[in-house]
Amino acid sequence: MTTTESPVVLITGASRGIGLAAAQAFSAAGYRLATVATDASALAEAGARLPSPPFVLAGDLSDFSFLETVVPKTIEQFGRIDVLVNNAAWRSLGSLRRTSLDDWERTLRICLTAPAFLSRWAAADMERRCRGVILNVGSIMSQQAVGISPAYVACKGALESLTYELAALYGPAGIRVVTIQPGAIDTDLSRDLRQDDQPDAIREFSEDMIMLQRWGRVEEIASVLLFLAGEGSSYITGTTIAVDGGWLRQHLPLSLKRELFEADFSSNRSTHGEE
Repeated sequence: MTTTESPVVLITGASRGIGLAAAQAFSAAGYRLATVATDASALAEAGARLPSPPFVLAGDLSDFSFLETVVPKTIEQFGRIDVLVNNAAWRSLGSLRRTSLDDWERTLRICLTAPAFLSRWAAADMERRCRGVILNVGSIMSQQAVGISPAYVACKGALESLTYELAALYGPAGIRVVTIQPGAIDTDLSRDLRQDDQPDAIREFSEDMIMLQRWGRVEEIASVLLFLAGEGSSYITGTTIAVDGGWLRQHLPLSLKRELFEADFSSNRSTHGEE
């Protein structure tokens, strides 16, 4: 496959975290990349860490005048878009009691409006070839009540519904649309929940609730995105896939299960299965 024949992926929020890991995974797999983030210097630094230099688009996705340039410029650069990864996110912490209208609207613009319109514009190009993949990065927070980030949680729930709507609309044209729900992933966005006086409280609680007993790595999310973009997942669309180490389906924390059923939930794995 020549360079000009290589598929093209457009990734938002690509300067760090899941977006950067996705850029690295897709680049290593031979994709040509267009990367989007707000911080131009961070985006350039991230691009320098990739196997091949990406086409960089620096700007604020909450600014519609910038948003509407992203897909046309990518197509102008590469002639096509095969995969769109809607990863960029923004949130403020605090309950609805003190959420400002500005914070609410900025969150919706970045976490919902941008994915919706980028999908629309990218799909228009994908329809010409009767194939393409749109991947939305959601969150298991859409299924769990927390009470401290209402706009973000509302957007992640709406993003799942949007996924089903887009899959129904574009499926006849051969375009697949899937949302993944990361759980506790070790990123800057996850670490902003830490408090100075109890820096590990959130992590300790979440690891107690996760079936695999650990936070996920950004590379693990990136590998799922890469799989979903490929032919191996050609019959997967219109759905949401949790990538959360089992947190979403866990009812009791491991510490409590050990207290109640010590013999069954021993911390010594070597004893499992032994009589």
